[in-house]
Amino acid sequence: MASFEKLKLTKQLLIAVSNAGFVQPTELQSKILTRINGGQDVIAVAPEGAGKSTALVLAVLNKLKFTEEIAPRVLVLVPDIESGELLIDAFHTLNRNRNLRIMGLFNGETSLDTHVLELTDGVDIVVATPDRARAAYLKLGLNLNKIQMFILDDADLIIKKGLQLPVVELARGIIKTQHLVFTEVYHPKLQHIVEQFIDIPNLIEIEDLGNEQLDTLEQILYQVPNFKTKLNLLYLLLADKEVFDKVVVFVNSTFNAETAYKNILKSDEQEVIILNHPEFGDTGIQNIQDFKLSPKSRVLIIVGQQEEQLDLSQLPIFIHFDIPEDDSQYLKRVILKSDDQKDHLAITLCTDLELLQIKKLEQKQGKKMQLMDLPDDLYIEKESKKKKEEEEEDDPTRGGAFHEKKAKNLKTHNYSAREKIRLSGKISNKRLD
Repeated sequence: MASFEKLKLTKQLLIAVSNAGFVQPTELQSKILTRINGGQDVIAVAPEGAGKSTALVLAVLNKLKFTEEIAPRVLVLVPDIESGELLIDAFHTLNRNRNLRIMGLFNGETSLDTHVLELTDGVDIVVATPDRARAAYLKLGLNLNKIQMFILDDADLIIKKGLQLPVVELARGIIKTQHLVFTEVYHPKLQHIVEQFIDIPNLIEIEDLGNEQLDTLEQILYQVPNFKTKLNLLYLLLADKEVFDKVVVFVNSTFNAETAYKNILKSDEQEVIILNHPEFGDTGIQNIQDFKLSPKSRVLIIVGQQEEQLDLSQLPIFIHFDIPEDDSQYLKRVILKSDDQKDHLAITLCTDLELLQIKKLEQKQGKKMQLMDLPDDLYIEKESKKKKEEEEEDDPTRGGAFHEKKAKNLKTHNYSAREKIRLSGKISNKRLD
Protein backbone atom coordinates (compact mmCIF):
# COMPACT_ATOMS: atom_id res chain seq x y z
CA MET A 1 0.00 0.00 0.00
CA ALA A 2 1.27 3.48 -0.86
CA SER A 3 2.40 5.94 1.79
CA PHE A 4 0.99 9.45 2.09
CA GLU A 5 4.30 10.76 0.69
CA LYS A 6 3.61 8.97 -2.61
CA LEU A 7 0.19 10.58 -3.01
CA LYS A 8 1.68 13.97 -3.93
CA LEU A 9 0.32 15.83 -0.92
CA THR A 10 1.75 19.19 0.08
CA LYS A 11 4.29 19.33 2.91
CA GLN A 12 1.75 21.11 5.09
CA LEU A 13 -0.77 18.32 4.57
CA LEU A 14 1.81 15.60 5.28
CA ILE A 15 2.56 17.27 8.61
CA ALA A 16 -1.15 17.63 9.39
CA VAL A 17 -1.81 13.98 8.51
CA SER A 18 1.03 12.85 10.76
CA ASN A 19 -0.14 15.07 13.63
CA ALA A 20 -3.66 13.67 13.27
CA GLY A 21 -2.31 10.15 13.82
CA PHE A 22 -2.76 8.73 10.32
CA VAL A 23 0.03 6.23 9.64
CA GLN A 24 -0.79 5.22 6.06
CA PRO A 25 -3.62 5.82 3.59
CA THR A 26 -6.54 3.44 3.29
CA GLU A 27 -7.05 1.41 0.12
CA LEU A 28 -9.63 3.94 -1.08
CA GLN A 29 -7.37 6.93 -0.43
CA SER A 30 -4.48 5.26 -2.24
CA LYS A 31 -6.65 4.64 -5.30
CA ILE A 32 -8.42 7.98 -5.66
CA LEU A 33 -6.16 10.79 -4.41
CA THR A 34 -3.72 10.63 -7.33
CA ARG A 35 -6.66 10.59 -9.76
CA ILE A 36 -8.24 13.58 -8.04
CA ASN A 37 -4.91 15.43 -8.02
CA GLY A 38 -4.79 14.79 -11.77
CA GLY A 39 -8.13 16.57 -12.24
CA GLN A 40 -10.26 13.49 -12.98
CA ASP A 41 -13.96 13.22 -12.11
CA VAL A 42 -14.24 10.43 -9.54
CA ILE A 43 -17.08 8.40 -8.02
CA ALA A 44 -15.83 6.67 -4.87
CA VAL A 45 -17.99 3.80 -3.57
CA ALA A 46 -16.86 2.37 -0.24
CA PRO A 47 -18.27 1.25 3.11
CA GLU A 48 -18.25 3.24 6.32
CA GLY A 49 -14.74 3.44 7.75
CA ALA A 50 -12.98 3.29 4.37
CA GLY A 51 -11.70 6.85 4.73
CA LYS A 52 -14.04 8.67 2.35
CA SER A 53 -14.33 11.87 4.39
CA THR A 54 -10.58 12.10 4.99
CA ALA A 55 -9.95 11.55 1.28
CA LEU A 56 -12.38 14.35 0.46
CA VAL A 57 -10.72 16.78 2.88
CA LEU A 58 -7.20 15.91 1.72
CA ALA A 59 -8.19 16.32 -1.94
CA VAL A 60 -9.67 19.76 -1.32
CA LEU A 61 -6.88 21.09 0.90
CA ASN A 62 -4.25 19.78 -1.50
CA LYS A 63 -5.83 21.81 -4.31
CA LEU A 64 -6.47 25.06 -2.44
CA LYS A 65 -3.02 26.35 -1.59
CA PHE A 66 -4.10 29.85 -0.57
CA THR A 67 -7.00 32.31 -0.40
CA GLU A 68 -7.41 34.32 -3.58
CA GLU A 69 -11.07 34.88 -4.45
CA ILE A 70 -14.20 36.30 -2.84
CA ALA A 71 -16.32 33.65 -4.54
CA PRO A 72 -16.02 30.07 -3.22
CA ARG A 73 -13.87 27.58 -5.10
CA VAL A 74 -15.22 24.39 -3.53
CA LEU A 75 -18.85 23.40 -2.92
CA VAL A 76 -19.48 20.25 -0.89
CA LEU A 77 -23.08 19.04 -0.61
CA VAL A 78 -24.04 16.86 2.37
CA PRO A 79 -27.34 15.20 3.38
CA ASP A 80 -27.85 17.01 6.70
CA ILE A 81 -26.41 19.46 9.20
CA GLU A 82 -24.91 16.72 11.40
CA SER A 83 -22.78 15.22 8.64
CA GLY A 84 -21.90 18.73 7.46
CA GLU A 85 -20.61 19.79 10.85
CA LEU A 86 -18.53 16.62 11.15
CA LEU A 87 -16.98 17.33 7.76
CA ILE A 88 -16.17 20.92 8.73
CA ASP A 89 -14.48 19.60 11.89
CA ALA A 90 -12.38 17.30 9.69
CA PHE A 91 -11.37 20.28 7.56
CA HIS A 92 -10.28 22.22 10.65
CA THR A 93 -8.31 19.21 11.93
CA LEU A 94 -6.20 18.91 8.77
CA ASN A 95 -6.12 22.53 7.62
CA ARG A 96 -2.83 24.22 8.54
CA ASN A 97 -3.58 27.26 6.37
CA ARG A 98 -5.42 29.44 8.86
CA ASN A 99 -6.32 31.94 6.13
CA LEU A 100 -8.50 29.40 4.31
CA ARG A 101 -12.15 30.31 4.85
CA ILE A 102 -14.58 27.44 5.46
CA MET A 103 -18.31 28.01 5.86
CA GLY A 104 -21.29 25.82 6.72
CA LEU A 105 -24.55 26.57 4.94
CA PHE A 106 -27.43 24.79 6.68
CA ASN A 107 -31.03 25.40 7.67
CA GLY A 108 -31.23 26.37 11.31
CA GLU A 109 -30.84 29.32 13.63
CA THR A 110 -28.96 31.49 11.11
CA SER A 111 -31.22 33.24 8.62
CA LEU A 112 -30.70 32.95 4.88
CA ASP A 113 -30.04 36.71 4.63
CA THR A 114 -27.22 36.39 7.17
CA HIS A 115 -25.74 33.50 5.21
CA VAL A 116 -25.89 35.53 2.00
CA LEU A 117 -23.99 38.39 3.67
CA GLU A 118 -21.32 35.97 4.92
CA LEU A 119 -20.93 34.54 1.43
CA THR A 120 -20.48 37.96 -0.15
CA ASP A 121 -17.75 38.76 2.40
CA GLY A 122 -15.68 35.97 0.85
CA VAL A 123 -15.29 32.23 1.43
CA ASP A 124 -13.14 29.46 -0.05
CA ILE A 125 -14.99 26.25 0.89
CA VAL A 126 -18.75 25.93 1.33
CA VAL A 127 -20.20 22.82 3.01
CA ALA A 128 -23.97 22.86 2.57
CA THR A 129 -27.17 20.89 2.31
CA PRO A 130 -28.49 21.00 -1.29
CA ASP A 131 -31.71 22.85 -0.44
CA ARG A 132 -29.92 25.57 1.53
CA ALA A 133 -27.24 25.99 -1.13
CA ARG A 134 -29.92 26.30 -3.80
CA ALA A 135 -31.78 28.93 -1.76
CA ALA A 136 -28.58 30.99 -1.39
CA TYR A 137 -27.85 30.54 -5.10
CA LEU A 138 -31.30 31.81 -6.12
CA LYS A 139 -30.80 34.83 -3.85
CA LEU A 140 -27.58 35.58 -5.74
CA GLY A 141 -25.57 34.97 -2.58
CA LEU A 142 -23.81 31.77 -3.65
CA ASN A 143 -21.59 32.56 -6.63
CA LEU A 144 -20.82 29.41 -8.65
CA ASN A 145 -18.63 31.07 -11.29
CA LYS A 146 -15.33 30.21 -9.59
CA ILE A 147 -16.15 26.68 -8.36
CA GLN A 148 -13.20 24.35 -9.03
CA MET A 149 -14.56 21.29 -7.19
CA PHE A 150 -18.20 20.23 -6.93
CA ILE A 151 -18.52 17.40 -4.40
CA LEU A 152 -21.34 15.14 -3.17
CA ASP A 153 -20.60 13.52 0.18
CA ASP A 154 -22.84 10.65 1.35
CA ALA A 155 -24.54 10.95 -2.02
CA ASP A 156 -26.77 7.93 -1.42
CA LEU A 157 -28.23 9.64 1.66
CA ILE A 158 -28.77 12.87 -0.28
CA ILE A 159 -30.87 10.88 -2.77
CA LYS A 160 -32.70 9.09 0.04
CA LYS A 161 -33.75 12.48 1.43
CA GLY A 162 -35.20 13.44 -1.97
CA LEU A 163 -32.74 16.27 -2.65
CA GLN A 164 -32.02 15.36 -6.28
CA LEU A 165 -33.45 18.49 -7.88
CA PRO A 166 -31.31 21.07 -6.03
CA VAL A 167 -28.22 18.92 -6.66
CA VAL A 168 -28.82 18.88 -10.42
CA GLU A 169 -29.73 22.56 -10.54
CA LEU A 170 -26.55 23.57 -8.71
CA ALA A 171 -24.40 21.27 -10.84
CA ARG A 172 -25.82 22.75 -14.04
CA GLY A 173 -25.13 26.25 -12.72
CA ILE A 174 -21.39 25.56 -12.83
CA ILE A 175 -19.76 26.02 -16.23
CA LYS A 176 -16.62 23.93 -15.72
CA THR A 177 -15.42 22.10 -12.61
CA GLN A 178 -14.08 18.83 -11.22
CA HIS A 179 -16.78 16.50 -9.87
CA LEU A 180 -16.33 14.13 -6.94
CA VAL A 181 -18.99 11.78 -5.56
CA PHE A 182 -18.55 9.83 -2.31
CA THR A 183 -21.12 7.18 -1.44
CA GLU A 184 -21.58 3.82 0.27
CA VAL A 185 -23.77 2.45 -2.53
CA TYR A 186 -24.14 3.37 -6.20
CA HIS A 187 -27.65 2.46 -7.31
CA PRO A 188 -29.62 3.36 -10.47
CA LYS A 189 -31.34 6.38 -8.89
CA LEU A 190 -27.99 7.90 -7.95
CA GLN A 191 -26.46 6.92 -11.27
CA HIS A 192 -29.24 8.72 -13.13
CA ILE A 193 -28.58 11.94 -11.19
CA VAL A 194 -24.80 11.77 -11.60
CA GLU A 195 -25.02 11.17 -15.35
CA GLN A 196 -26.75 14.53 -15.75
CA PHE A 197 -23.55 16.44 -14.92
CA ILE A 198 -20.64 13.98 -15.20
CA ASP A 199 -19.77 12.68 -18.66
CA ILE A 200 -17.05 10.06 -18.12
CA PRO A 201 -16.38 9.46 -14.41
CA ASN A 202 -13.77 7.16 -12.91
CA LEU A 203 -15.71 4.69 -10.76
CA ILE A 204 -13.61 3.39 -7.86
CA GLU A 205 -15.30 0.77 -5.68
CA ILE A 206 -13.94 -0.74 -2.47
CA GLU A 207 -15.64 -3.72 -0.83
CA ASP A 208 -14.94 -4.75 2.73
CA LEU A 209 -16.84 -7.85 3.80
CA GLY A 210 -15.02 -8.22 7.11
CA ASN A 211 -12.86 -11.09 8.29
CA GLU A 212 -15.35 -13.55 9.80
CA GLN A 213 -17.73 -15.34 7.45
CA LEU A 214 -20.85 -16.47 9.29
CA ASP A 215 -22.48 -19.83 8.61
CA THR A 216 -25.90 -18.89 7.25
CA LEU A 217 -28.81 -20.09 5.18
CA GLU A 218 -28.54 -19.58 1.43
CA GLN A 219 -29.47 -15.93 0.82
CA ILE A 220 -30.66 -14.42 -2.44
CA LEU A 221 -31.47 -10.81 -3.25
CA TYR A 222 -33.90 -9.17 -5.64
CA GLN A 223 -33.38 -5.45 -6.27
CA VAL A 224 -36.36 -3.43 -7.54
CA PRO A 225 -36.78 0.30 -8.20
CA ASN A 226 -39.69 1.04 -5.87
CA PHE A 227 -42.17 -0.21 -3.26
CA LYS A 228 -45.02 -0.99 -5.67
CA THR A 229 -42.75 -3.13 -7.82
CA LYS A 230 -41.68 -4.93 -4.65
CA LEU A 231 -45.33 -5.80 -4.01
CA ASN A 232 -45.66 -7.10 -7.57
CA LEU A 233 -42.57 -9.27 -7.11
CA LEU A 234 -43.87 -10.70 -3.83
CA TYR A 235 -47.15 -11.67 -5.48
CA LEU A 236 -45.35 -13.17 -8.47
CA LEU A 237 -43.02 -15.27 -6.31
CA LEU A 238 -45.82 -16.58 -4.12
CA ALA A 239 -47.90 -17.48 -7.18
CA ASP A 240 -45.70 -20.57 -7.49
CA LYS A 241 -47.48 -22.74 -4.93
CA GLU A 242 -45.29 -25.75 -5.65
CA VAL A 243 -42.08 -24.02 -4.55
CA PHE A 244 -43.58 -21.67 -1.95
CA ASP A 245 -45.71 -24.24 -0.18
CA LYS A 246 -44.81 -23.04 3.34
CA VAL A 247 -43.24 -19.60 3.64
CA VAL A 248 -42.83 -16.80 6.19
CA VAL A 249 -42.93 -13.17 5.04
CA PHE A 250 -41.30 -10.66 7.40
CA VAL A 251 -42.41 -7.01 7.45
CA ASN A 252 -41.47 -4.11 9.73
CA SER A 253 -44.88 -2.54 10.35
CA THR A 254 -48.54 -3.40 10.70
CA PHE A 255 -49.25 -1.15 7.70
CA ASN A 256 -46.93 -3.18 5.47
CA ALA A 257 -48.38 -6.41 6.87
CA GLU A 258 -51.86 -5.33 5.85
CA THR A 259 -50.64 -4.05 2.47
CA ALA A 260 -48.82 -7.30 1.70
CA TYR A 261 -51.81 -9.34 2.90
CA LYS A 262 -54.23 -7.54 0.58
CA ASN A 263 -51.80 -7.80 -2.32
CA ILE A 264 -51.21 -11.55 -1.92
CA LEU A 265 -54.81 -12.43 -1.06
CA LYS A 266 -56.30 -12.86 -4.51
CA SER A 267 -57.50 -16.46 -4.26
CA ASP A 268 -58.08 -18.64 -1.19
CA GLU A 269 -58.42 -16.51 1.95
CA GLN A 270 -57.09 -19.31 4.15
CA GLU A 271 -53.80 -19.51 2.25
CA VAL A 272 -52.46 -16.25 3.71
CA ILE A 273 -52.59 -15.46 7.41
CA ILE A 274 -50.96 -12.96 9.77
CA LEU A 275 -49.37 -13.72 13.10
CA ASN A 276 -51.90 -12.59 15.68
CA HIS A 277 -52.17 -8.85 16.03
CA PRO A 278 -55.09 -6.82 17.45
CA GLU A 279 -55.49 -4.76 14.29
CA PHE A 280 -55.99 -7.76 12.02
CA GLY A 281 -58.80 -9.57 13.83
CA ASP A 282 -59.90 -12.73 12.04
CA THR A 283 -56.99 -12.68 9.60
CA GLY A 284 -54.51 -13.57 12.34
CA ILE A 285 -53.52 -16.75 14.19
CA GLN A 286 -52.59 -17.23 17.82
CA ASN A 287 -49.28 -19.06 17.40
CA ILE A 288 -46.88 -20.26 14.74
CA GLN A 289 -47.56 -23.93 15.47
CA ASP A 290 -51.09 -23.53 14.10
CA PHE A 291 -49.56 -22.33 10.83
CA LYS A 292 -47.17 -25.28 10.65
CA LEU A 293 -49.99 -27.77 11.17
CA SER A 294 -52.53 -26.09 8.89
CA PRO A 295 -52.77 -27.89 5.52
CA LYS A 296 -54.47 -24.90 3.88
CA SER A 297 -52.26 -22.04 5.11
CA ARG A 298 -49.01 -21.60 3.18
CA VAL A 299 -48.03 -17.92 3.74
CA LEU A 300 -47.52 -16.46 7.21
CA ILE A 301 -46.91 -12.71 7.54
CA ILE A 302 -45.01 -11.67 10.66
CA VAL A 303 -44.45 -8.13 11.91
CA GLY A 304 -40.83 -8.04 13.09
CA GLN A 305 -41.58 -7.06 16.66
CA GLN A 306 -43.77 -10.16 17.05
CA GLU A 307 -41.10 -12.74 16.31
CA GLU A 308 -39.22 -13.00 19.62
CA GLN A 309 -39.46 -16.52 21.09
CA LEU A 310 -40.93 -17.92 17.87
CA ASP A 311 -39.93 -21.38 16.67
CA LEU A 312 -39.21 -20.85 12.98
CA SER A 313 -37.68 -24.27 12.42
CA GLN A 314 -39.25 -26.56 9.81
CA LEU A 315 -40.14 -23.50 7.73
CA PRO A 316 -37.96 -23.80 4.61
CA ILE A 317 -38.33 -20.32 3.10
CA PHE A 318 -38.17 -16.83 4.61
CA ILE A 319 -38.96 -13.73 2.55
CA HIS A 320 -37.82 -10.38 3.89
CA PHE A 321 -40.27 -7.95 2.33
CA ASP A 322 -38.80 -5.31 4.64
CA ILE A 323 -35.21 -5.18 5.86
CA PRO A 324 -35.15 -5.09 9.68
CA GLU A 325 -33.99 -1.81 11.18
CA ASP A 326 -31.92 -3.83 13.65
CA ASP A 327 -29.20 -5.76 11.79
CA SER A 328 -28.99 -8.36 14.55
CA GLN A 329 -32.63 -9.27 13.99
CA TYR A 330 -31.90 -10.22 10.39
CA LEU A 331 -28.77 -12.16 11.33
CA LYS A 332 -30.66 -14.19 13.94
CA ARG A 333 -33.06 -15.33 11.25
CA VAL A 334 -30.45 -16.42 8.72
CA ILE A 335 -27.80 -17.95 11.00
CA LEU A 336 -27.64 -21.69 10.35
CA LYS A 337 -28.80 -23.38 13.55
CA SER A 338 -28.80 -27.04 12.48
CA ASP A 339 -27.92 -29.30 9.56
CA ASP A 340 -31.64 -29.65 8.86
CA GLN A 341 -31.65 -26.03 7.65
CA LYS A 342 -28.97 -26.45 4.99
CA ASP A 343 -31.55 -26.53 2.19
CA HIS A 344 -33.51 -23.59 3.61
CA LEU A 345 -33.60 -20.29 1.77
CA ALA A 346 -33.74 -16.61 2.81
CA ILE A 347 -35.00 -14.22 0.13
CA THR A 348 -34.68 -10.45 0.49
CA LEU A 349 -36.55 -7.89 -1.60
CA CYS A 350 -35.03 -4.42 -1.62
CA THR A 351 -35.48 -1.11 -3.39
CA ASP A 352 -32.59 1.02 -4.62
CA LEU A 353 -32.84 3.17 -1.50
CA GLU A 354 -32.45 0.11 0.77
CA LEU A 355 -29.16 -1.02 -0.77
CA LEU A 356 -27.12 0.65 1.97
CA GLN A 357 -28.78 -1.62 4.55
CA ILE A 358 -27.96 -4.63 2.37
CA LYS A 359 -24.29 -3.57 2.20
CA LYS A 360 -24.11 -3.31 5.98
CA LEU A 361 -25.69 -6.76 6.43
CA GLU A 362 -23.19 -8.26 3.99
CA GLN A 363 -20.29 -6.69 5.87
CA LYS A 364 -21.51 -8.05 9.21
CA GLN A 365 -21.89 -11.62 7.93
CA GLY A 366 -18.72 -11.54 5.81
CA LYS A 367 -20.45 -12.64 2.60
CA LYS A 368 -22.56 -11.24 -0.21
CA MET A 369 -26.13 -12.14 -0.94
CA GLN A 370 -26.61 -13.68 -4.36
CA LEU A 371 -28.15 -11.05 -6.65
CA MET A 372 -30.85 -12.51 -8.90
CA ASP A 373 -32.11 -11.21 -12.23
CA LEU A 374 -35.63 -9.85 -12.08
CA PRO A 375 -38.19 -12.22 -13.68
CA ASP A 376 -39.19 -11.39 -17.23
CA ASP A 377 -42.83 -11.48 -16.15
CA LEU A 378 -42.43 -8.86 -13.44
CA TYR A 379 -44.41 -5.68 -14.03
CA ILE A 380 -42.26 -2.67 -13.14
CA GLU A 381 -44.36 0.14 -11.68
CA LYS A 382 -43.57 3.57 -13.04
CA GLU A 383 -42.87 6.50 -10.75
CA SER A 384 -45.52 9.15 -10.16
CA LYS A 385 -45.92 11.93 -12.72
CA LYS A 386 -43.96 14.28 -10.47
CA LYS A 387 -41.06 11.87 -10.25
CA LYS A 388 -41.16 11.19 -13.97
CA GLU A 389 -40.02 14.75 -14.49
CA GLU A 390 -36.99 13.99 -12.33
CA GLU A 391 -36.12 10.51 -13.55
CA GLU A 392 -36.30 8.42 -16.69
CA GLU A 393 -39.39 6.29 -17.18
CA ASP A 394 -37.37 3.09 -17.56
CA ASP A 395 -34.30 2.15 -15.54
CA PRO A 396 -31.45 1.93 -18.12
CA THR A 397 -29.63 -0.70 -16.10
CA ARG A 398 -32.49 -3.17 -16.33
CA GLY A 399 -32.59 -3.68 -20.09
CA GLY A 400 -35.90 -4.11 -21.90
CA ALA A 401 -39.38 -3.26 -20.76
CA PHE A 402 -41.47 -5.51 -18.52
CA HIS A 403 -45.06 -6.57 -19.14
CA GLU A 404 -47.82 -8.19 -17.16
CA LYS A 405 -48.80 -11.78 -17.96
CA LYS A 406 -51.52 -14.10 -16.82
CA ALA A 407 -50.98 -15.86 -13.50
CA LYS A 408 -50.65 -19.28 -15.14
CA ASN A 409 -47.59 -18.01 -17.07
CA LEU A 410 -45.80 -16.44 -14.12
CA LYS A 411 -43.08 -19.09 -13.73
CA THR A 412 -39.62 -18.21 -15.03
CA HIS A 413 -36.24 -19.88 -15.16
CA ASN A 414 -35.43 -18.23 -11.81
CA TYR A 415 -38.18 -20.09 -10.02
CA SER A 416 -37.43 -23.46 -11.54
CA ALA A 417 -33.79 -22.95 -10.55
CA ARG A 418 -34.78 -22.13 -6.99
CA GLU A 419 -37.09 -25.16 -6.95
CA LYS A 420 -34.18 -27.38 -7.95
CA ILE A 421 -32.05 -25.82 -5.24
CA ARG A 422 -34.75 -26.38 -2.65
CA LEU A 423 -35.42 -29.99 -3.66
CA SER A 424 -31.84 -31.14 -4.30
CA GLY A 425 -29.85 -28.97 -1.90
CA LYS A 426 -27.48 -27.76 -4.67
CA ILE A 427 -27.25 -24.28 -3.24
CA SER A 428 -23.58 -23.59 -3.82
CA ASN A 429 -23.84 -23.83 -7.62
CA LYS A 430 -25.19 -20.27 -7.83
CA ARG A 431 -23.05 -18.65 -5.16
CA LEU A 432 -21.33 -15.44 -6.22
CA ASP A 433 -18.95 -15.02 -3.26
